[in-house]
This record gives sequence, C-alpha cells and structure tokens, in this order.
Amino acid sequence: MKVADKGIIAPQVKKLPVELKMHDDVRIDNYFWLRERDNPEVVDYLTRENLYNDQMTAHTKELQENLFQEMKSRIKEDDSSVPYKLHGYWYITRYKKGKDYPIYSRKKETLDAPEEILFDVNEMAKGFDYYQLGGLNVSPDNKLIAFAVDTVSRRKYTIQIKNIETGEILPLKIENTSGGSTWANDNKTLFYARKDEETLRSDKIYKHCLGTDPEDDELVFYEEDETFHTYVYKSKSDKYVIIGSSSTLTSEYRFLDADHPEGEFRIVQPRIRGMEYSISHYEDFFYILTNKDGATNFRLMLAPVEDPGEDNWVDVLPHRKEVLLEDIDLFKDFLVVSERRDGLNKIKVMRWDGTESYYIPFDNETYTAFTGTNPDFDTEILRYTYNSLSTPTQVVDFNMKTREKDVKKEQQVLGDFNKENYISDRIWATARDGSKIPMTLVHRKGLKRDGSNPVLQYAYGSYGSTIDPYFSTVRLSLLDRGFIFVIAHIRGGEYLGRKWYEDGKLLKKLNTFTDFVDCSQHLINENYTSPQHLYASGGSAGGLLMGVVANIAPHLYNGIIATVPFVDVVTTMLDESIPLTTGEYDEWGNPNLKEFYHYMKSYSPYDNVVAQDYPNILVTTGLHDSQVQYWEPAKWVAKLRELKTDKNKLLFHTNMEAGHGGASGRFEALREVAEEYAFLLDLEGITR
Repeated sequence: MKVADKGIIAPQVKKLPVELKMHDDVRIDNYFWLRERDNPEVVDYLTRENLYNDQMTAHTKELQENLFQEMKSRIKEDDSSVPYKLHGYWYITRYKKGKDYPIYSRKKETLDAPEEILFDVNEMAKGFDYYQLGGLNVSPDNKLIAFAVDTVSRRKYTIQIKNIETGEILPLKIENTSGGSTWANDNKTLFYARKDEETLRSDKIYKHCLGTDPEDDELVFYEEDETFHTYVYKSKSDKYVIIGSSSTLTSEYRFLDADHPEGEFRIVQPRIRGMEYSISHYEDFFYILTNKDGATNFRLMLAPVEDPGEDNWVDVLPHRKEVLLEDIDLFKDFLVVSERRDGLNKIKVMRWDGTESYYIPFDNETYTAFTGTNPDFDTEILRYTYNSLSTPTQVVDFNMKTREKDVKKEQQVLGDFNKENYISDRIWATARDGSKIPMTLVHRKGLKRDGSNPVLQYAYGSYGSTIDPYFSTVRLSLLDRGFIFVIAHIRGGEYLGRKWYEDGKLLKKLNTFTDFVDCSQHLINENYTSPQHLYASGGSAGGLLMGVVANIAPHLYNGIIATVPFVDVVTTMLDESIPLTTGEYDEWGNPNLKEFYHYMKSYSPYDNVVAQDYPNILVTTGLHDSQVQYWEPAKWVAKLRELKTDKNKLLFHTNMEAGHGGASGRFEALREVAEEYAFLLDLEGITR
C-alpha cells in the first residue's frame, strides 16, 4: 500500500485484468471493472477517494472557505441582465441576493410596466441537489412558454409548458429530450428533439400538438447516421421552422413554413461529406455560411428559398485565406459579419444597399467581442459584448447608422478592484515544427520576470473551439496572489483560422499536446516562471490534454488540474454504446481502422501511464457525467497510483450529484473553483 504524507493511506483498488484485443494488438486493462456504475465496490472506491481527498486537503479547508467568500464577495448578488425586446415584451434575467438561481421575467412594451415573473428557479430547485432550467421558448401570441428541466446533470431534459396568463404549468411532460423546442405560428404545435436512451444522441425530431398525449407525437425526422445529431429552431424572421443535422464535418438543413406546421419539410441542400453550411433567412433568400469548394475559412453565399440547392448558390462574401468567417446577423438595413483575423475578433457592419461598410473599432490584442442577443429585425441597434483579460464585460448597444456606442452595462466588480492594476498582453512561442503559437496572459502590474512567478497555463485545443481571452472576477483571487494566468491558443482550436483546427485533429492531434508543452517551455525560457512554479489546467478534451502533458513532460510542471478529463481515448472510442462516441470519429478518428487505433493509442493518457515521477495532480469528475464518463478519470487515477514513482499529491474528487458541468448553482460552482485554487496556492506555500 502506498502511504502519502501525514501518514494518510492512499486508496487502493483491486485489479481484475481484462484483455482488450484489436488489430492484432492486446491491451491489458486492470481497472475496466470500474465501469460498473451500480457495483457497490465502485461506489465504495469513489467514496474512499473522496475521503482521502478530504483528509489530504483538511489543512486547506479554511483557505478554501476564504477563497469562496472572497470570490462570492466580488459578485453583485442582486444583478440583472440588460433587457432585450421580443414580440412586444422586454425580457430580463435577474438574481436576488443570497440566491443561487436566476429569476426570469418580462415587461410589456415598456420597462416601466409591471413585472411578470416567468420562473423563479430558486423555488423550482428546492429539494434538488442539481437543477438546470433551459430551453425557454415563448409562443408567438405571448401566452405560453415551453421550458425544460434536468435534475440529474446527464443533459436529458423534460419539456413542460406554462400558461403565462394563469401561471398554471400544464400536466404535459415530454421526457428524454435535448431541452430545446420551437413553436409553430399557430401557438399550439411544438417541435422538439428527443435523445437515444443509451447513447444520448439527439436523433429524432417530433411534433407535439397541445392537448394530445406525447406518446402520440408525430416523428417528423429521424437522423439514422450515428455520427450526426439533430436539432430544431426557428428562423429570426419567424417564417420557418428549421431542422438541422450535423456531424463534425458535415451539415444539412430542412425547413417548413411556420404558418403551416402540418406541411412537409423541404431540404435546403442534401449532405455532402466534408461540406458544412448554416442558413439564415431574409426576404426571398437564405444566406448561407459554408466551406463549399474548399473555402477553408468559410464564405457567405445566397440561395433562393424556392430552389435553395447548391447549384443556385452565389457569392456574397468570397473566401479569404487570412480571415475566418464565423457568423452573421441579419437586420432590415444591415448585414453584420463576425470575423476572426490574426486571432482577433472583428465585427463588420455592411448596408444592404452597398453604400456603407466598416469595422467596429477595438483597441488592443487581448480582447473578446461578439454579437449578443439581437432578436429584433427592424432596428438600427446592434447589441454586442466586449471584454478582455483585464477589462470587465460590457454589453454595448451600437447604432449602426450613427456609429454611436451606448454601454448598457459594465460588469460590476465589488470590493477594491481597479482594472488599472492589471496588465494583459499577447506573446508568441515557437513550436518544435516552427509554427508560431499565440498566448494571451494577464497579471498584476509591477511583476518581475525573474523565474519565480507562479503561472497557471490553461488550454482546450479541440473541436475547433476557441478559448478567447475573457474577463473573470474569480481569477482575481489568483492574480492578486501573484499568479500569471495564461491561455495557450494551441492547434485544435480555431484562434488562427480553420487550418489551425485542421492541424490539431485526427492524425495531427499530437500538435495540440506538443504546442502546449512548447508554450510552457517558452514561459520558462523567458523567465516568466520555472518548473517549480508552473501549473497546467484543462477540462474535458482539455483534460485529455492534461493527461498527455503529464505523461510526456511531467518535469515542466509542479501541478496539474484535470477536470472531467477524457483520458481513456481508445477504449471509449471503440465503445459505440457510450454517449457521443460515434459523433466523435471525425475529430479523433475511428479506431476500428488500424491507422487511427495505433495513433490514438500512442497518446491516450490511460494507455501511456508509466513508472515515472509525475507532478502533483488534482482530478475532478461527476458521477452522472454524460460526456466523459466518471470511470475514465477513476481508472486513470487508479493506474497512476499503481505506477507513479514520486511522493507528490494525487487527489481525486467525484461530485456524486453532478455531471459534466459541475454544480448547478452560481455560488456552489464557486466552491469547486475554490478547491482548485487552494490546491495551487497550497503547492506555492501561499496560505492566505
């Protein structure tokens, strides 16, 4: 048995070897049995790990509580969103002091009108360890609101309907849905997506008519391809109900006149493998964002609604090699285009009549800007959000005609916060293949680069998901204690365009991991920090990143935090019964093919744990996680305990009530962050 410091014995778990054979290769998995969710021995093991974690961190409990109170104290507890107007009502989300959950309300025509409470989630969540309300969707006549609830955190939502006028919640319950729903214009027909019970893939679109039994709901679309998922929504114009079907590389859309829900859906363009597109409706046309004909960074095209197949697509904005076209917003007089150039967000405003075209000005290299809630079509006002690593979030109403900017709200940070005390910057590391890897960082002013600074380096690096530099009140608890926070914009994300993603997936996935390591080495070489003070953090696919980094470069880090980590890549990707697996083949590869199998095996963290020294490691997961099953981190921790040769900390905490996203309450979630921060500060010897 391995004995940790302070005489506390680390949990041990039995080994039951299972031979896993594929492509004439044999892997021995000693901990495969930990997949047995209902096995009392599995629950016992997770419970013992939690107890061990509590014992090993008992001396930091006061620090954790202080961090929690400190982070909570910066939050304006009685906060509210900037109202937006839709179909004659202003919609508002607000919080009450001391309450964990939001209150959703609306006011008719004017903000001076009486408030109608739609949902007080604090009341609804009573008695639940986890509670998530989503999919709010008001009927066109403003009388009914569909909503969805998840009380387990496996993202299986139950759809219900509330009569806003009477306050009555109808007896209807539609189980096992994705949460979203869409009203037809008759105010009585509701479209929604249902999930496969085992894989949790949203594969069916149903039509429900009020007053009927959901068991009798009509199936209007079934997505047979196991690598695709399907969803339904309404065009901003309210003209069409749209069914989307997407995989990692391919998309397809169908549309139905929302005035005639009894009709048949028409297809826009049948799927072509590798061709992605999305649609927005305006007058007699669909505006189509697509990578058609090798437009790697996407182009904007136009198609007539009457005959929208790709043969009729014509360019509105052609493909540009240096600019990633990310999104569009349509208004009566303006087209707004969201772009990314050299990693930076750009918002371009264009008049339909061609008389005017300009970019909204932003003034530094470490900002994030994106268009916000813009449901009103006939308006000159564009709402967008702006922040940076050192600037609190602003919600801005921008007059596209006069170019006047009205800051409707700047995030209020309570306490003695002054944004002038912090500095953010963008630096570039050179990867081992010569590529330049951007990093954004933030720290307090006056910091010296003498190699002694604690650094927390964070990244994700998968699915083309870009981690933009964003402001966080929570992060101040590290910055004010001398930490530098760094986001590494590694390949696998889209920070530098679509090719940046393509160069970090499938048989180029190793670039993601080596980029992160090369960024770490750059921070050390440039005296920002040293291996004794460098920490790494990532979650989900970013947790996979942490697992690989721990195996290939353990000497560079004093500590690693891996949250809900995807670490058992080969076994998971071979198991088609696990949620999300089949839809992931275009991201990671299909290990049923020999080339992908061996490539995945070469980096899969669980398969590559060896007898060596590892950094201090904190691993967290949720028992009900639907995206990364709890047994992946559980098996990884068990194997690390068996093989690692150091006396560093290995802590594992399973939230027995939550799933992939952690706790549901806004304050309870802070306790999880406080636990992570206390782990880092304890390793740095910072006790206050």
